[in-house]
Amino acid sequence: MGFRALCLGLCCVLLASHIYINVPGNVEEYWKVMALEMGVKTFKFMGTCLENIGIMTLEEFISVILTLDYTQPLSDEYVTVTDTAFVDTSVRLYLPKRKSEIPRPAVIYIHGGGFSFGSFKQKAFDSMNRQTANKLNAVVVGVDYRLSPQHHFPTHFEDSFTAVKFFLQDKILSEYGVDPTRICISGDSSGGTLAAAVALQVQNDIEMKRKIKLQALIYPSLQIIDSYLPAHRENEHAIILSRDMGIRLMSSYLTNDKTFAQAMRRNQHMPLESRHLFKFVNWSILLPEKYRKDHVYTEPVLGRYNYSLPALMDVRASPLLANDSLLQNLPSTYIITCQHDLTRDDGFMYAARLQNVGVQVTHDHIENGFHGALSFMASPVYLHLGLKISDMYISWLDKNL
Repeated sequence: MGFRALCLGLCCVLLASHIYINVPGNVEEYWKVMALEMGVKTFKFMGTCLENIGIMTLEEFISVILTLDYTQPLSDEYVTVTDTAFVDTSVRLYLPKRKSEIPRPAVIYIHGGGFSFGSFKQKAFDSMNRQTANKLNAVVVGVDYRLSPQHHFPTHFEDSFTAVKFFLQDKILSEYGVDPTRICISGDSSGGTLAAAVALQVQNDIEMKRKIKLQALIYPSLQIIDSYLPAHRENEHAIILSRDMGIRLMSSYLTNDKTFAQAMRRNQHMPLESRHLFKFVNWSILLPEKYRKDHVYTEPVLGRYNYSLPALMDVRASPLLANDSLLQNLPSTYIITCQHDLTRDDGFMYAARLQNVGVQVTHDHIENGFHGALSFMASPVYLHLGLKISDMYISWLDKNL
């Protein structure tokens, strides 16, 4: 009994040593968020242990946990829900049952999950897409894409773009009764990255007849070339998405080379030939003074490592690298950012660059918000913040689509 108690005590100490809870004082539902963060870090710890003994990777463990939250394509009295595929990309369709005398708007939604896990099947995304379809009387398409670490860039983009390109065909739009002039592409987190990249491709592809009317990006990650922005420094131990976890997921998205994550942590991962791109993500110019604070801009160390990764300079991986001539073709844009979030500055810089080239931008910043809250708005774990973000997003669509 004594030996078992000692082992239990040692396990508790070991677990506690790996769980540092950092919840800012202005966060709503403080104790619920603290409990949630403790649960998230416990799962990360368990996943890391399983990875260290060779059973499965951390990403695979998180994916297994998330499957417990998956839903079936169940129709209700308002919306018909079906799972199908656009070419080889899995999608979930939400078709309103209400009759419409005119073609309906459409929303294409790409889920987040650090490029490594998640699905449109998660309760939160299913609920929000269902609500979007019902409130807007719109056709909604939830898009899944192949995940890291089994697949690397540009697979995620290609899957997303393939689905969107298929949907934008006149015969498909006609089949679902969609107005081709009222289509929005949306996404959160890594899904926001993909939505922004796909919008850039669609709007600047002269061979594509149909274009996007709106894009909505919820705490998107929009660049990978500077890993030491003010938001990264202030949110090193942020809720849900720490700097280390963010770097791990981004590294896994690009390569199997474990040294790449180490280089990203030191901001030494970019090649010499990328120097001309840093003007597009120079936070000392693009960020509002309030968020620059007392941080001193230091350009990343270039050429320290010789990584042969074309993605590092590709706008499909970092939409913020697009030049002004590409950005000016983008549609009206909605961006939500959160204060306690690694990706905060990406959203601010994108909003600034879009506004500078004449794109209409609505930018809502949530001072007590944090990354990933949108995933927590369904029983048994829901947060008012997640519901608030969902309501803001759907309300903007309702007014603008």
